[in-house]
Amino acid sequence: MSYLKEPRKSKFDRDPATASPLDVAISAQDRETLSMVTSALSERRMRLAFQPVVYAADPKIIGFFEGFIRLLNLRDQVIPARDFMPVAEMRQLGREIDCAALQLGLMAMQRNPNVRVSINMSARSVGYRPWLDILYRALQETPRLGSNLILEINEASALQVPDVLKPFMAEMRERGIVFALDDFGAGMTSLRLLEEMDFEIAKIDGSLVKNVDRTGEGKSAVRAAIAMAQQLGMYVVAEAVETEGEATWLRDAGVGCLQGYLFGPPTVTPDFRAFRHGRPDFGA
Repeated sequence: MSYLKEPRKSKFDRDPATASPLDVAISAQDRETLSMVTSALSERRMRLAFQPVVYAADPKIIGFFEGFIRLLNLRDQVIPARDFMPVAEMRQLGREIDCAALQLGLMAMQRNPNVRVSINMSARSVGYRPWLDILYRALQETPRLGSNLILEINEASALQVPDVLKPFMAEMRERGIVFALDDFGAGMTSLRLLEEMDFEIAKIDGSLVKNVDRTGEGKSAVRAAIAMAQQLGMYVVAEAVETEGEATWLRDAGVGCLQGYLFGPPTVTPDFRAFRHGRPDFGA
């Protein structure tokens, strides 16, 4: 496939004596991990693991599933995303990972037409032609996919290229696609830009959620994030919920959906039959 082709070599690759600042910062271990990731993509050693996102008011009802890319080494072991995403994000490799995740997610939706799925992406992928081609082709072949697709973009990524992202979001909304702002509340927030981009969903960062029912400082931070999201008209989802205490506190604080190991881990063999049609009020 075109998006899995080896990227064109730069002058730094051609001349070992010339090192880019980025390459200097990458350790030998990082280079080995990136090589494994590149190999996994080219050889299609990849899966999408799906985690349920449930209603806070009734956790038996699944609002949607989030898809997480899983890349495998030669022993079919998962290469931890934390080992490669920070470095890959700044390179074409990050765009290729987004392509793989999107394609796998759309294929799952085509096989299970009633399921709502969210797929992670970098805002930079909006300018990457192979990623756009995958999305446009799927929407042309199966237009109804749009109304079941959620695209998740983390806050730091969204605020880096707003001029590219805003028109893309406006175009995709006409096709029924909903946008979620991932890692909300974890970093520096530009209220003006977030208002202009008009995300439908805010996903409260998991680092804020941990022990939120037991720490005063944590409660204040999450309450502030929820209030900000609601002020911007966003539906609130909390990530990384692991205890009943956290779930109860978040529900009482006004969170609409919950996601975390308390309700199920990401799995490559999800039971999509558990999906129900009680759609959260955040999109078409």
